[in-house]
Amino acid sequence: MSANMTAYRIVQKATLLGALLSTAALAQAQDSIKIANLVELSGPGTTAGTLFKNGVELAIKEINAGGGILGKKISYTTEDTQSNPGVAKGLTQKAVDNEVFAIFGPVYSGSIMVSMAESKRGEVPNFTGGEAAAITAQGNPYVFRTSFGQAVSFPKLVRYVNSKSQKLALIYVNNDFGKGGRDSLIKLLEGTPTKLVADISTDAGQVDFSAAVLKAKQSDADAVLIYTNEEESARALRELRKQGWKKPMIGETTLTGQKVIELAGDAANGAVAHVGLTIDAPQLKAFGAKYKAEYKSESDHNGIKGYTGVYILKAAIEKVGKLDRKAVAAALRGGCFSTKQQPNILMDVCFDDKGELDRESFLVEVKNGKAEVVQTLPPLRQK
Repeated sequence: MSANMTAYRIVQKATLLGALLSTAALAQAQDSIKIANLVELSGPGTTAGTLFKNGVELAIKEINAGGGILGKKISYTTEDTQSNPGVAKGLTQKAVDNEVFAIFGPVYSGSIMVSMAESKRGEVPNFTGGEAAAITAQGNPYVFRTSFGQAVSFPKLVRYVNSKSQKLALIYVNNDFGKGGRDSLIKLLEGTPTKLVADISTDAGQVDFSAAVLKAKQSDADAVLIYTNEEESARALRELRKQGWKKPMIGETTLTGQKVIELAGDAANGAVAHVGLTIDAPQLKAFGAKYKAEYKSESDHNGIKGYTGVYILKAAIEKVGKLDRKAVAAALRGGCFSTKQQPNILMDVCFDDKGELDRESFLVEVKNGKAEVVQTLPPLRQK
């Protein structure tokens, strides 16, 4: 046999082997539902991103153990956005090019606002824990919240603020999340008995809150609203106590999370927040126990966001009855999903036509180092 003929047959065999491997890989991909988990595992978003990731992975583990979705198991990858919008955009583009069925994350508002153009390009449902009002205001048909946006949460928060304060000081973080909350607050306070007497901007990752707290005190406010990320919230609470603040300390979900309570210690006692999700609510306690058994630590709202998001995706796929990304996105927009239909979504939930989520929520107060639910609030848009 000539050398040319031998080489030809080697190439033929290699080509055939490559084709067989490609066919096997395609078959394997078609036998699973691919999900990309794109979250903040480093940088200032580490706490939020890690818990969100854990919630997603716990749900996937349970679903696969139960036989998957429509008989198919979920396969997934987890990658670190580094709390960087540019990195998040690149990872989303990569996930779209890899033809994933759905994307979970990022959690940070600034990152999802940059990256969601890529998931829209690929027509891939994208679940985010970001809360900035601008995320859904853009009308992206493939973006869905796993938490309240500010358009839903802040009306509930302001009702409580109006009952407690006539002169309010605001300490907020100067990023998309914080500025979105500030703008929502200012608009909602118009025409109410509560006047904003101090509007105090702080930086993401800020360590020293002494000047911010001093400004709040000097404004003669009768309450302070703290709207910063978890680590900064703990620092603000410690500084408020250090400077002798004894007036109401009010906030949203990030003020009374488990990580904040751990970092702030006794300084967190007395803080009150409107909370969309908490393991201290009766209907979420079982999830909290499962999470702790799996990860040997407490979950906060971010873990619940990731977990319930995967089960909402499952419910939508089963509603459609086939693995069709466009049809699933259409079923989510304007759709309602109940715990009778899918118990592990944990709470009945509805989406509007922009992917904005609505459901029951809670007022939480930190007492003796523990967050306690003091009131359950109905959905903003009563069904």
